[in-house]
Order: sequence, then C-alpha cells, then structure tokens
Amino acid sequence: MLTNEIIRLQAEAQQDYVIESRRTIHRFAEVSGKEFKTSAFMEEEIKKAGLPYEKAGDTGWIAILDTGKPGSRIALRADIDALLVPEEPNNLAGPRVVVSDDPHTSHACGHDAHTAMLLGAMRVLAEQRDNLTGVIYFCFEEGEEDGRGILAMLNQLSAHGVDVCWGIHVYAGLESGKICVSAGPRMAGAAGVGIKVIGRGGHGSRPDMSVNPVFCAASILTNTATAWVNQITAGRTVTLGVTSIQGGEAPNVIPDTADILGSLRFFNDEEGEKAVRIFKNVAEHTAAMNNCQVQFDDRFCVLCAPVINDEYYSNLISTALPEVLPENVTVSSCEPWYASESFSCYRRICPSVLAHLGINNPSYGSGAAHHNGFFDVDEGVLSTGVISTLKFVAMLQK
Repeated sequence: MLTNEIIRLQAEAQQDYVIESRRTIHRFAEVSGKEFKTSAFMEEEIKKAGLPYEKAGDTGWIAILDTGKPGSRIALRADIDALLVPEEPNNLAGPRVVVSDDPHTSHACGHDAHTAMLLGAMRVLAEQRDNLTGVIYFCFEEGEEDGRGILAMLNQLSAHGVDVCWGIHVYAGLESGKICVSAGPRMAGAAGVGIKVIGRGGHGSRPDMSVNPVFCAASILTNTATAWVNQITAGRTVTLGVTSIQGGEAPNVIPDTADILGSLRFFNDEEGEKAVRIFKNVAEHTAAMNNCQVQFDDRFCVLCAPVINDEYYSNLISTALPEVLPENVTVSSCEPWYASESFSCYRRICPSVLAHLGINNPSYGSGAAHHNGFFDVDEGVLSTGVISTLKFVAMLQK
C-alpha cells in the first residue's frame, strides 16, 4: 500500500533529482516539434526507471508501469515544449538559477517543471510497483503550445483503455506552494478569428467608385460587439479578443481587402461554438450590406475546448490531498485561468483533472505572467507537485 508516510518520504528523496531535471530541461528549451534533446533525456530517464515505453508522436513518450494486478488505468501527463520567447537573465527579484542555452527560446510557461515533477513521480512509482495495482501511463506530450502532440497521445491512450487522467500546471496567479483541484472549468477554450473582407480598391478621392473593405471591417467589429451584448448568454463569458484590423498602406488608396485577426476565449463548450457562429453570421450580413464579401480563415473555429475538471475525481483528490500535504496548502478554489491548454482534450476519452500549482513567490521572483521573459518557477513547490501526483495514484488503489 502506498501510504501517506511513504509518499512524503519518497517525494523528499526525489527532491534534488526533480530540481536538477527541471534545470536540465530548462537549459534545452526546445519549441514545439523540435524537442529532440528533451526527448532523448526523457527516454534515458525512462530506461533508468526500468519501464517499457512507446513513442507518442515524434518526440513524445508514454512509459508504462503495469503492476500485473487488477486496478485502474491511470494516465499521468506532462507537456515538454518551450516557447519562442527570449529569456531575461533575471526574474522579478534578481538573477535566476538557470537560464536557457538558446537566447531565442525559454520555458516561459513552466513545462520544464511539469516534466520534472512527472519524472520524479515515475521514479517513485516504479520503485513502489509491489505496493500498486492496475496500470500507470506516464505521458510526456510533445508540442502542447501548437497542439501538434495531442492527437497521437489521445489515440494511443484510447487504445490502452485509460480510465482517468491527471495533470499539473504551475500557475503564476496562485500563491506559491498552494494547489487547487477544483471541479468544473479551470482553463479557457479558444477559437481563432481570421476574416478577409473583400471589396474593390480605388482612389481615395472617390470612395463611391470603390467598395471600401476598411469601413466594412470596422462595421463588422462594431456590429459583433452589439451582437455579443445581446446574444452571448449572461453568465457565460466569451471574450472578444480582436487584436488586428489591417487594410491598405497608403492614405489615398482604397485597398481591395482588409483583414481581421484575433481570438475568443470561453469556459463553456456550447457557448464557444455559438460565439463563432454569431461572429461569422454578423460578418457575412455586414459584408452584404456593404457590397463586400468575406472569407474565413481555416482557424476561425473552436481550436481548443476548455479544461473542465471532472467533478467526481476532483472532489476525491481535494479530500485526499489534505491527508498528505501540510495544512492550508490545498485551496478550495482559485479563479479560472483564461489561457488555453491541450489538456482539455483528454476529457474526450476519460474523466480528467488538471491541478493548478501556485508559483507566485515575490521573494523568489517567480510572479511574472506566463509567456513572459521574466517568468520563472519557484523550485520549492516541485515536491508538492510530486506528492500530489503520488496521492492521486494512491487514492485509486484497490
């Protein structure tokens, strides 16, 4: 049996390993599709743990711990890619403990910490095989930032018949060391916005002899804002994140086309789909009013569903964590995060829970927003992540 005492002792024994692993992966800082050194490092660590494994995509892995005894099939997931974000040598408080080897890339979202925590948990569980039941899948997902790795991972886990999936995301919006496993929406779904408004160009002195796509694009935005107020369901927030409207370059030339770009974020699947339909409907009818046409980019659709924690498993782990973590570490709730995550896709195949692990520590300097050059991870919280992962497995043992 994987007792609370064993969990705490084993997590403490892995602390130096987890920190060193995080720093190694941090130095690699490889972006989606190019996680070659990171992948090779993980493969070696899986081999050292004595586990069979299989490729998941080009650089991702699934290590498999089959106890040979009946029990739950549990997927534990971490993402491995970095970002094309130059890293500042300092965090918010001073020099950081480790810096990316590549001046153009960095782990500015915390995936290095996610991977290191899962490696630490993997080592403990491999050593505790005799105290476990069922099958545990250690999933190292490539390309989370651009979504390239999720389909291969889902296909393979579906074939394995996984019962439940657990993951952790470090979060700069939560006090360092706190962990939240609340049920319901935790991270936003996302839809891309891409509209090309097609008019007819001409001389700026005679707009009546042209069909001005710039005015049409502006009208699309104002009309959409009005539709948002009156058609998006009250209490179901959908953000209207239009970031660019571009048409023409000269002051005396009406262009042939104008482009609108942006994204939408939402916490309800149906409302996200409805928001895309509203936006497209407004665009088409506004274009008709202005004798224009519109073309929609392929990414003008729901790209990523919201992360919604399963109620049963969230309640189970929220009750279990205080048994093994210090008092007041587990928090009952924190505000849902408007960022998006491919972890949302795991609920297509099984119930899933994504924990938010706080890293906001002003004295350490780890409070900068994610995807920011000053972003850093308070390494003091990594053991909390390992303990929480081990406890998730332990509570599902027969």
